[in-house]
Amino acid sequence: MAALAAARRGTDSRFRWRTLALAGRVRGAARGAAAGQQYYDLLVIGGGSGGLACAKEAAQLGKKVAVLDYVDPSPRGTRWGLGGTCVNVGCIPKKLMHQAALLGGMIQDAPHYGWEVIQPVQHDWRKMAEAVQNHVKSLNWGHLVQLRDRKVKYFNIKASFVNEHTVCGVTKDGKETLLSAEHIIIATGGRPRYPTHIKGALEYGLTSDDIFWLKESPGKTLVVGASYVALECAGFLTGIGLDTTIMMRSIPLRGFDQQMSSLVMEYMESHGTRFLRGCTPSSVGRLLDGQLQVTWKDEVSGKEDKSIFNTVLWAIGRVPETKILNLEKAGVKTNPNNHKILVDAREATTVPHIYAIGDVAEGRPELTPTAIMAGKLLAQRLCGQSSVLMDYNNVPTTVFTPLEYGCVGLSEEEAVARHGEEHVEVYHAYYKPLEFTVAERDASQCYIKMVCLREPPQLVLGLHFLGPSAGEVTQGFALGIKCGASYAQVMQTVGIHPTCAEEIAKLRISKRSGLDPTMTGC
Repeated sequence: MAALAAARRGTDSRFRWRTLALAGRVRGAARGAAAGQQYYDLLVIGGGSGGLACAKEAAQLGKKVAVLDYVDPSPRGTRWGLGGTCVNVGCIPKKLMHQAALLGGMIQDAPHYGWEVIQPVQHDWRKMAEAVQNHVKSLNWGHLVQLRDRKVKYFNIKASFVNEHTVCGVTKDGKETLLSAEHIIIATGGRPRYPTHIKGALEYGLTSDDIFWLKESPGKTLVVGASYVALECAGFLTGIGLDTTIMMRSIPLRGFDQQMSSLVMEYMESHGTRFLRGCTPSSVGRLLDGQLQVTWKDEVSGKEDKSIFNTVLWAIGRVPETKILNLEKAGVKTNPNNHKILVDAREATTVPHIYAIGDVAEGRPELTPTAIMAGKLLAQRLCGQSSVLMDYNNVPTTVFTPLEYGCVGLSEEEAVARHGEEHVEVYHAYYKPLEFTVAERDASQCYIKMVCLREPPQLVLGLHFLGPSAGEVTQGFALGIKCGASYAQVMQTVGIHPTCAEEIAKLRISKRSGLDPTMTGC
């Protein structure tokens, strides 16, 4: 520890010496190139949710802060403003388009509730897209205003390291700016992965970086992948009436509870989304009429097949935005396999005064709220206001598929692997939302599962909810699980009637019992 402290003191001393020397050169040469050098307490590279949260918190606590953000256009040429993936090409436009699809379902239900709806009802992609894009642009502007109000300097420049305390920022017209800081935060997030080994993938396909900014309907769409991005996009495309197919090589929603994932897929399939299982695309080509011909291989039979689509959407994962940062010049190490930045519990990289938060950091959940909280806590620690570390355990999330899937804690598979099957008790139930009854909707996949330790008081290890408003339901129970709730305590909780959430407080049937878990009233 003494050696590490001495090394850090040496690094800080060298930085102060360089800062004073460079500052002297700037003062003595106002007409020189070095006049562009600027100094901050904190530099944040990346204008997404985590970076902005960190910057605003640090500035509010009295630090001199700058945010550097630059978005390279997608291969399709899509551009967007400040706010990162979530605001521009992720959570926000995704949830709004998901809502558009849910409204389509409600319109179908409406006649059952006495509404006279003139059929057929048509969806206007252009109108929806324009409304969503206008809202996103308002959020871009809002972030700019918030930075200005908190006196955070914003640079629309592409940053790369010069050394461990200095970065060089380049504008789109090639102008360079040097910025140095005592602490540097990397919050550059990630971008969608393209399968560049597939002929035509880059030329003719698009990703989630593009789908929300299309001016015209994507038409008949092939979604390649089985990630939550793939299922969410395919879900809202089907929901607004588009012919949609998902091509998946292996299992859906890897990393999530697989029983829940299967139910998500069953619901989507029963509501019009087609699935090509065990298939991998081999080429994409454009026909004379502008349509796309996709050729793929069935991995089980070995046979080749092909079909025609208007749009091919790649949703096969994401890669961190680290390659352009010149991290080696700062001594920051990455995982050689996925290129994510190695960090410790304090979010510090292999260089003690350089930190990484959010999707770009190794071993962190790729979720906006975790990046925001990690950024705020980091700023508070750097400003001496707190010593609290980010807790990445029991982070809740929701997959906004047509039937939403919310979860917090361990999956059943993880619980069994960690504690052993004989020490795990799973309580579960199939239920029917009241809203589904009058409209006679099928509720076959509406399902809840609570994973607990078997030994009393049966600590809750994980909760999984599949049904309407899953995010709203899961958020409340996440607090209880974070606080160490037991199965007994959940059963003593009075439910709000009539809601879907109350069904969680009525979970009496265990998988071990073999009894029918279908809810039948009070």
